[in-house]
Amino acid sequence: MSFTEKLKAVVDLYDQILKQPHRAEIARELRDEEDLFMLLCVSEMLGIPNPAYYYTLELYPLLLDKFHDWHVRMGMDKSPLEGIRCC
Repeated sequence: MSFTEKLKAVVDLYDQILKQPHRAEIARELRDEEDLFMLLCVSEMLGIPNPAYYYTLELYPLLLDKFHDWHVRMGMDKSPLEGIRCC
């Protein structure tokens, strides 16, 4: 191993040590951001006006996989949308 590889390994170890206590918090914040993004994408179908509705239509096929997990996390037992049956 050269000096630069050893230095990179030490920096990576130091970075992991600093991030370790905050991993759960970072994961929770990421999940909250994803939930808000999902709400923004399906808000027009839920009756909330969304000026960017036209631009989010392209994302629906990508979000269908995560839709069930999202609506269960939001406290909805069944899908709130009539057109999307996931349960």
